[in-house]
Amino acid sequence: MMDVRLYLVTDDAFCRPALDAVVQEAVEGGVTMVQLRLKQASARELFRWAVRLKDVLHSRGVPLLLNDRLDLALAVGAEGVHLGLSDLPWREARRLAPHPFLIGASVRTPEEAFEAESAGVDYVAVSPVFATLTKPDAEPAVGLEGIRLVRQAVRIPVVAIGGIHEGNAADVLHAGSDGIAVVSAILGADDVEGAARRLRRKIEASLNKRRDHGRET
Repeated sequence: MMDVRLYLVTDDAFCRPALDAVVQEAVEGGVTMVQLRLKQASARELFRWAVRLKDVLHSRGVPLLLNDRLDLALAVGAEGVHLGLSDLPWREARRLAPHPFLIGASVRTPEEAFEAESAGVDYVAVSPVFATLTKPDAEPAVGLEGIRLVRQAVRIPVVAIGGIHEGNAADVLHAGSDGIAVVSAILGADDVEGAARRLRRKIEASLNKRRDHGRET
């Protein structure tokens, strides 16, 4: 089951020796999805990490997605894959992957989001919302207005990623995102579980406020 509220993305900069144990702490704190993204790892290393994370996440009902690599995601029995604009075309991935395999897409514009939805992806990730040190080669930030425009363009879930932390998460959700994806806000914390729990509380409060506002209008 897909729940994009608190989406954790791994990164080489925070690839600790016991990444699986750190991810488990994050899940205990409230993470709802995990994407394995390690740009410097070989295919064999990614496979090994994916198997270990799958063992951690499966019993907890948290989906594991692999960044870029549909082949490895299918090989390890992961729940999905996340693809960017330069990766395997979304429509081709949807054709190759069995249902209910999840496919996420990185987008920057409403047009890209609409194209991704038309190709059969399950969610879009607006990226980057703010400048981020974990992806220094990223395109210029789209800001909160970027989230609003993408939200208006599609019906599938919208996730915001890039420079998001406890201090700005509420603004991102208020702009229309259904969830937030983070790296350093959780993996860079001394207390990983505590950081995830605080973010999850912030998310729940913001989404509840949005629902209440929707009922009033």
